Amino acid sequence: MFTGIITGVGRIVDVHDLGRSLQHGKRLSLSVPDGYLADVGLGDSIAINGACMTVTDLQPQDNRFCIDISAESLDKTSGLDGLGEVNLEKALRANDRLGGHLVSGHVDGMGSVVQFEPVGESWILRLLAPADLGKYLAYKGSITVNGVSLTVNRVLDQADGTEISINLIPHTVQNTALHRLQVGSKVNLEIDLIARYVERMLRSDASLAPPHP
Repeated sequence: MFTGIITGVGRIVDVHDLGRSLQHGKRLSLSVPDGYLADVGLGDSIAINGACMTVTDLQPQDNRFCIDISAESLDKTSGLDGLGEVNLEKALRANDRLGGHLVSGHVDGMGSVVQFEPVGESWILRLLAPADLGKYLAYKGSITVNGVSLTVNRVLDQADGTEISINLIPHTVQNTALHRLQVGSKVNLEIDLIARYVERMLRSDASLAPPHP
């Protein structure tokens, strides 16, 4: 479990194929800020651009760690198949503050950047989300974009998906890998965990309702 509050910006520095077929995944080597791995052990979970991954190798003296990512995960996420900066968040501990919102680290879909530019002292980020995620997106609701917990300021349903607008303060842009986004960039989206369960309960209530006598 995570919160969507980024604890570090790392960089994918090596990508190795785990096999020769499309069914094989990849092994990623990531560099991290000094001291980031001090409390990390083998098997720990770290969200990378919003996708929960398992630490399979540790090189704390070099500020590096490795993960293995399956072909399925590569197909369902963006930004994890090549070199470059990524957002990092260590798994939530029971006594941690919940600074963002409850995040599972499971990517629900990929969106694309429609607009990303400064407006006054802040930045506006407009994204087009897949149509099947539209029902989970609400004004002032929460969404995770590449692992960052953000608040939706505007929702517009369209024929090709649902467009949302998000306001980013300078701190968020400067301290996450979101500053690398540009129009057309693909991003990992995770909907609000609570919305997912509400939708499931509503469907279950309707289907399990006892028949009329």
